[in-house]
Amino acid sequence: MGGLTRVRLGYTPPPEALTELRHALADLAVLGLEPDPEAEILVGGRFDDADLDGRSLRAVIVPWAGIPERLAEQLRVRPHVDLHNLHHNASTTAALAVGLLLSAARGIAEADRQMRQGVWRGRMTEDRGVLLSGKRATILGYGAIGHCVGEVLTALGMTVDGIRRSNRDRLDDALARSHVLVICAPLTPETRGLIDRQRIEMLQTPRLLVNVGRGAIVEERALYECLRDGTLFGAGVDVWYRYPQEGDEAPVWPSEYPIADLMNVTLSPHRAGDGEGIEGLRAQAVCSVLRDLCLGRPCRPVDLDRGY
Repeated sequence: MGGLTRVRLGYTPPPEALTELRHALADLAVLGLEPDPEAEILVGGRFDDADLDGRSLRAVIVPWAGIPERLAEQLRVRPHVDLHNLHHNASTTAALAVGLLLSAARGIAEADRQMRQGVWRGRMTEDRGVLLSGKRATILGYGAIGHCVGEVLTALGMTVDGIRRSNRDRLDDALARSHVLVICAPLTPETRGLIDRQRIEMLQTPRLLVNVGRGAIVEERALYECLRDGTLFGAGVDVWYRYPQEGDEAPVWPSEYPIADLMNVTLSPHRAGDGEGIEGLRAQAVCSVLRDLCLGRPCRPVDLDRGY
């Protein structure tokens, strides 16, 4: 190869992660944080059209799970630029998904709230949780995260059906045999609104739903109404329909519906992919993809039509 590959980081890693990246790639690439019209590889999720029109650009790496919709649309008209994604946060996302399911099934969050008021929920009251052992779970999005979730649920005594997003007939069949739906899929044209009231009602009672994929995969009104009227026994949700924007002050509600008023849902502020050591894992994953690209080794890009 003639010279070092020019790489622009469109996000700012913590100093120790940036140092690790530069050290690991010193023989292959020069990494910069400022716009670079000669960059061959961009790392980030939000870029202007001018960044993506650089004459030397050949690849973009999104350094977190999932592809921003705007970036996907920008790259659809630039087919010469490959898109890559990371799965470094599979274990931490799976861990929170399982935690949300346990909370939904056993009412952990609500029991905590009531016990702080001196009420022993499930001991002084008739509230009972759902026994997960012996039940079946459908995991929508059976990639790295879904497989991790499936391993834990199997250890808890559950039967697991892992469903790829494109197989709707198999999804409906699996839902009809399951009590639990765990969503780990990315948001794509085929998954947007995929889980509506009809599909929620396909589950066997008592129904449980967990979403660590993207909020819009589940119809917003259907989620609220199924929780409110008891169609869903419980839910655990980490991904939402509304997010704080720069300059917003608390409170910022995650939905146009008053989901936060319902006691049978555990709310999480989109933090499944975060955790101790996550920036180190991100740096390692970015480094791995960059080395492959710099050395011309096979590195499967994202299929923009499928979204993964």
